[in-house]
Amino acid sequence: MELMSLKLNNFRNYESLDVSFSSGVNVFLGPNAQGKTNLLEAIYVLALTRSHRTSTDKELISWQAKEAQVAGTVARQYSDVPLSLKFTNKGKKARINHLDQAKLANYIGQLNVILFAPEDLDLVKGAPSVRRNFIDREFSQMSAKYLYTANQYKEVLKQRNRYLKQLQSKQASDKLYLDVLTEQLVNFASELITRRVILIKKLDAAAQPIQAAITQNNEQLHIQYVSQLNNESLANIESVRQAMLIRFKQLREREIIMGTTLLGPHRDDLRFDVNEHDVANFGSQGQQRTTALAVKLAEIDLMKEETGEYPVLLLDDVLSELDSDRQTHLLAAMQDKVQTFITTPSLSDVARQLIHEPKIFHVDSGHLVETEDVKVDDTSENN
Repeated sequence: MELMSLKLNNFRNYESLDVSFSSGVNVFLGPNAQGKTNLLEAIYVLALTRSHRTSTDKELISWQAKEAQVAGTVARQYSDVPLSLKFTNKGKKARINHLDQAKLANYIGQLNVILFAPEDLDLVKGAPSVRRNFIDREFSQMSAKYLYTANQYKEVLKQRNRYLKQLQSKQASDKLYLDVLTEQLVNFASELITRRVILIKKLDAAAQPIQAAITQNNEQLHIQYVSQLNNESLANIESVRQAMLIRFKQLREREIIMGTTLLGPHRDDLRFDVNEHDVANFGSQGQQRTTALAVKLAEIDLMKEETGEYPVLLLDDVLSELDSDRQTHLLAAMQDKVQTFITTPSLSDVARQLIHEPKIFHVDSGHLVETEDVKVDDTSENN
């Protein structure tokens, strides 16, 4: 899978852009605050219909413009696929092969991307919500069924929480309706949890040798899915379902008192163990960063296994956050395997040695110029 071209109109600080890319490594080079990260954001938006930097689509539209457009052509295994998204104050419209899509869920998966930014180094030690978002974002690209189930679960969860609030405030009293909502929630939750457990096991298997290679076999990584249910209950979808129904009966009165759902995948987490110790609480910063890097690299092969195609890799100023050893493993892993987009103020000596024939663009105030490799001092604020 490759992004052959990108067109922008009134997106962030790009009034108009039409650019073609290399199938290998593409480098956006230049001082900060010129629009490098905006380019990676545009590619991310083209893939997932939303930004990783803001939850407000209006922020994507250039100042004083009424609408923005992101478009591109993706080279898939069997055909080239034109994609486009239009953002207005009233919402967004998606097209595949120039045909309007009634549901955004039908659009996601046409272009698969893995983003690695400095904040992703907090994947290990960040809040549980960071890891849950990571799980849903990546697995939704791999499986339309997962995306559908996750969306349905969130919708029923909203309805159930709303009704629990009504029971809490005595605005409602029919507990049979709560049972109906609970059964609906459990059906989606059991499917979602089961799929998560399967994919996390695959991610674990892919990440283990990467962690060992980066640390010269000094560290053994193990990734676990952490649920409120015991491990025996996670064996299959029916055992998850039965365990949840029993647990919800036990939690019923407490949930009514608190007015919220206390059990489900929206409260689950991931645990990363290095040498049998929780690296989030007991690992060094170096171990935490190595683990985050190993997980991101493992995603590449997992996505290939699940979809049949390698994703596009987006590296947003992450090289400056990694030491030379971790840079080496990252660049060696992606080389000649996945199309990669890198933003950086300047290429490190490691990157210069390992990247084969990159296509380099100099970015200056929302303008792109293909250029020879030059060093640029990084003295300004973040993009």
